[in-house]
Amino acid sequence: MDALPATSQDVMRSISNAVAIALALSAATGADAQGRVDTRAFTCAALKSLVAQSRNVELASSDLVYELVHENSGACRQDETGAPAYEPSIDVPACFVGWRCKQRNNDGGTR
Repeated sequence: MDALPATSQDVMRSISNAVAIALALSAATGADAQGRVDTRAFTCAALKSLVAQSRNVELASSDLVYELVHENSGACRQDETGAPAYEPSIDVPACFVGWRCKQRNNDGGTR
């Protein structure tokens, strides 16, 4: 069975995603960047696409603030839990881009 031909919208979406990833990777330059992607330089959709395709991305929301964001919460270690990661983008002040891992509170307190 032959595959259906891609629509021009599908082709443009693929090109847009590829360009977003290329820009993200080229935006992380210099010794301090260490592969970090500045979220303020991309649209929310481009950031979501980057995380979805890369699975794990170090996103920076400023020169000093950055975190590792995962495609899904299952990337967290056993002693961690997934928490929604919201980052600033060009078009959305708090764009949901994926999941960050945070330490579980194992204190438990008294019962």
